[in-house]
Amino acid sequence: MALQWTLPPFHLAPPMTHPLPTLRNEGDHSARAGPLLPGTLADVVIDGDAQGPMEVPPEWDLPGFADWLSGRADTTRRAYLGDLRAFALWMGRSGVITPVGVDRLHLRRYLASLGTRRLARATVARTAAALRCYFAWSVRQGRLGSDPARTLRAPSGKGRLPRVLSQGEISSLLAGPSTTAIDRRDLAALELLYASGLRVSELCGLDRSGVDLTARTVTVLGKGGKERRVPMHDRAALALRDWLEGGRAEMPGPVEAVFVNRRGARLGPRDVRRILDRRAVSPTHPHALRHSFATHLLDGGADLRVVQELLGHASLATTQIYTHVSKERLRSVYEGTHPRA
Repeated sequence: MALQWTLPPFHLAPPMTHPLPTLRNEGDHSARAGPLLPGTLADVVIDGDAQGPMEVPPEWDLPGFADWLSGRADTTRRAYLGDLRAFALWMGRSGVITPVGVDRLHLRRYLASLGTRRLARATVARTAAALRCYFAWSVRQGRLGSDPARTLRAPSGKGRLPRVLSQGEISSLLAGPSTTAIDRRDLAALELLYASGLRVSELCGLDRSGVDLTARTVTVLGKGGKERRVPMHDRAALALRDWLEGGRAEMPGPVEAVFVNRRGARLGPRDVRRILDRRAVSPTHPHALRHSFATHLLDGGADLRVVQELLGHASLATTQIYTHVSKERLRSVYEGTHPRA
């Protein structure tokens, strides 16, 4: 669901001499930033402008910010750099070419402008987080005397609960032949996503040294470089063993990598999405398996803090979204089964 809110009186963008920019995800032109992610607000180009993509003025010091972000997850780092680059270019359109000229009103106008483009609520919230991170860093570096983004928050809007797969959908997804190496890989990857609640990036980065089939655990590197050890059930361990012993050797790729693709590289998020496209009855995002993992545990009586540890959430507040999902599921079951509901 796209984000919607009532714009404040100052919703108009700064005066422009060109048409509104078109956002495209065709790759970042900064070598430091790396390839862009879907939903990243970067590579702003002007419709019909022969000059092509604009450059961010050096006063913003994107390379320095990129170095400071090196301790973050690679996906977070690239997303924050893309979001900041898009904001810097947007400010440049009104003649503000340095972060010193940015005030809180500019920031609020920018977030409001993202809402008019009907971007997802999560994308706008992430952009606000990226801007808070950048300006806090700038103050610590002595580049700014005060932080205009210190209290910046994305405008509130109705969020959406994560989709949770039913037991029937899970069973259908994990059914099917396992005769080829690709079949074994696909089944092992999906079993592990649902059995351990892994993020897709954690699955793709999993090394053989992190797999303990005897103890039925996997050790993954999560957000912020935090390592955690999570269990898996018997079926997932069996599928993983079948892949490692009966299919992995048939596919080239880094020796240490657990999952690889046909091109001889580590399995990537897009590869995982293609696996789901082939096996799922209806369109399913890989993260839906993580949502389902958490919700099904809570439905079964698991403690919220245990689920927090399994998911690798730094804050319990992040995990609490799944309690709302469970309540919605309980209400749905109640209304669909009680004779007087």
